[in-house]
Amino acid sequence: MVKLIFFIALIFSPFAAAIAFIITYAEYAKHIVDQKRVLKRALKMALVAFVFFLIVPPLLIWLFMIL
Repeated sequence: MVKLIFFIALIFSPFAAAIAFIITYAEYAKHIVDQKRVLKRALKMALVAFVFFLIVPPLLIWLFMIL
């Protein structure tokens, strides 16, 4: 069961990262002129979203399973 949870997290984390990148890039592109800074910030946010959705949901599910 735990392997399934981590497998699902591995599948959906890249989707979450891609969506975070698209949204962040679109919003920052409206307000910041320097495209290099926009790209860097969007990639940073995508990495944060990827790590968050890879670690937190499986950890919470596992925690509630043992309680």
